Amino acid sequence: MLAALLVSFLGAILARFIVSRTYPYGGWVAALLPAGLFLYFLALGANLGETGAISETLEWVPALGISLSLRLDGFALVFVLLITGIGTLVTIYAGAYFSHSSPSEAARFLTLILLFMTAMLGTVLSDNLVVMFVFWEATSLLSFMLIGFNSSRPEARKAALQSLVVTGGGGLALFAGILLIGITLGTFSLSEVAERAPELLASPLAVPAMILIMLGAFTKSAQLPFHFWLPQAMEAPAPASAFLHSATMVKLGVYLLARFDLVFGGIPAFGTTLVIVGSLTMLVAAVRALSTDGFKEVLAHSTVGSLGVLVMLIGLDGDYSVTAMIAFIIAHALYKAALFFCAGTTIHAVGEGRLSLIGGLARCLPMTTLAAGMAAISMAGLPPTLGFITKEYLFESQLNASFGWVVVAVAVLVNAVFAAIAGVAAIRPYYLGKARSEVHHPETPGLYLGPLVLGGLGFLFGLAPDFLLTGLIQPANDVLVGHTVDLSFSLWHGFTPMLALSATVVAFAGGLLAYWHRIHYALSLNTGLKRSLGDAGYNAVFTGTLRLAERCTRLLQNGDQHRYTATVATAVLLIIGYGVLASGTRPVFSLSGGRFDLPTAVVLLMMCLGALAATRTPSLLRAMIAVGVVGFGSALIFLLNGAPDVALTQFSVEVLLVLILVALLLRVPERTASTRRPREKRLDILLSVGFALVVFVALAATVALPLDGRISEFYAATSYLEAHGRNVVNVVLVDYRAIDTLGEVVVVAFAAISVWGLLRALPRRRDSR
Repeated sequence: MLAALLVSFLGAILARFIVSRTYPYGGWVAALLPAGLFLYFLALGANLGETGAISETLEWVPALGISLSLRLDGFALVFVLLITGIGTLVTIYAGAYFSHSSPSEAARFLTLILLFMTAMLGTVLSDNLVVMFVFWEATSLLSFMLIGFNSSRPEARKAALQSLVVTGGGGLALFAGILLIGITLGTFSLSEVAERAPELLASPLAVPAMILIMLGAFTKSAQLPFHFWLPQAMEAPAPASAFLHSATMVKLGVYLLARFDLVFGGIPAFGTTLVIVGSLTMLVAAVRALSTDGFKEVLAHSTVGSLGVLVMLIGLDGDYSVTAMIAFIIAHALYKAALFFCAGTTIHAVGEGRLSLIGGLARCLPMTTLAAGMAAISMAGLPPTLGFITKEYLFESQLNASFGWVVVAVAVLVNAVFAAIAGVAAIRPYYLGKARSEVHHPETPGLYLGPLVLGGLGFLFGLAPDFLLTGLIQPANDVLVGHTVDLSFSLWHGFTPMLALSATVVAFAGGLLAYWHRIHYALSLNTGLKRSLGDAGYNAVFTGTLRLAERCTRLLQNGDQHRYTATVATAVLLIIGYGVLASGTRPVFSLSGGRFDLPTAVVLLMMCLGALAATRTPSLLRAMIAVGVVGFGSALIFLLNGAPDVALTQFSVEVLLVLILVALLLRVPERTASTRRPREKRLDILLSVGFALVVFVALAATVALPLDGRISEFYAATSYLEAHGRNVVNVVLVDYRAIDTLGEVVVVAFAAISVWGLLRALPRRRDSR
């Protein structure tokens, strides 16, 4: 599996080179990568055997308990096959979709899609929570790039930034929850966390960890109140929308919640919260879908509602809710990807995305029309499709749960809206309105292959569900439930309450479809409802944050370097002063036991004279030289006290600093008029005296304390034996403080390069003669 991820990553990197040279057939060539991965994982899944899981581990940071651990079980297999299978069709579709664009643009998009697929695979296969988080954040970053692919459009840039802010913020919450779990259990292994769930639940950190992980999942899967970003993400090209909404990123939150159901299921608030949030998300999405006219936007709102259904199913008690959740994940991926393909082809053909302005395309787009019809039948939950079977399981799990008829009523209402949306998506663009004779971009095999395959699979799995049950649903169900549950999938279960509820959904959907115009018109006029259920809250918070930043910038970043320095010096002085006072430090003066050292006294006198000269001279160049006297004096103090290595370091740094600053000062006037008012100068003096006093008190107290030689003794005892160096100072700098020393060297080097670049950029002063 590690090799498969590496191949996927390298293949995505090479895709840009290959696609640009095989244009316009690059999509078919690039699809070989996800197709090969699909076959590999399909064969690997068939060999899960009695253990039910295949694991691989590569040590990464063993000191922190972080390893590249991958684990393929029944539930991960569902997502892996959806990601690679639909990824294959998305890649083919994208190649055809961008056939009228430049080769570089098509290659760039396919590279992002394949990288996105790799990040998704890493997320669902990771058994280490930290590694999973790395891939999780990679999906957020890559979705940001896909949504903002058409960067010339302001709407695309705004939608991309919105998705990154929401999902990135949720990612921070998720990481905090992962750290709390690691602190409690001492491990980041997801499988081990599930086994030690009672130990975690006994910890006071269990509830905070649960809340943080739910926040991360809610943001990723667009649950209320974070539901607004997903419809805005429709600014992405149609292939990206199909991938985002079907099998990949938006279901990651559902995947995470399902994984942690075995962990946090013992906390009553976990399931209750999921049911409430999922139900409210379903209702909000249904209302927003009824008030939207955009083809892709309507489908996007229905996706938000479908994610709410999945979250609600995870929160329900009972084994059948898990089965319904797994089956709905598969069914939704098939019909929603197909419908987004059809929407993309339709919009691409006519250059219009509003449903009210599209119609009569059945003759021009016959294969797309057929695919949209098949996918819509499955979305509506009509026989003989997989959507019909999953809807019956959905109602059965709700009827057997302990939450009463409220969730059943919500599910009936929302499913009726979904069915009506399916009817609108399948009928309005193709059969209503005046028949068109031509379109801008006619359908090609690359455009209709994907939706036809996915729509046909919805019927195939409905007519012959045993293969899907035994191969995917049963193993995934056993993993999430923790034991084997006898399942049976069939189109006919007799006259049951579930069948009655399904008939009720169809009846309601027929009424909504008949009065779609009136309902849509009434809701679209209610701008207040649209703002409150949309992204008005996000926009208010985002705008307020920008205004606060602008005010802070005007206050703090005012262009006055003296004020900047005074602010920093004041903050440092207050922090150090508070630390000295809080620690009870008192200077201790002792006139006995010391000796007078004339060379040291002379050097200290020179340093004092240099500091005084720096404050009195009006020449910047002279002030710099005077300050250099203080630095060189410090090096002489080190030398006189038996530290030649430190003295040489100080000499080197001081020479470099003086040379750089003198070279810079030679480019500016030697004398400048004073810009400091008397009040500001008095403040400077006060800060300087205060800083010196605090440092003096701390130094005097430190010198008076008995010297703890344990660290020095450790370095002296181990420098030769462990680091094989006779010079203790060098060993400390190069071995024990290697990263710190490297950082200091890098900082000095970058500073020198930056100053050199600035000096080269300045115009040379010419002689006035």
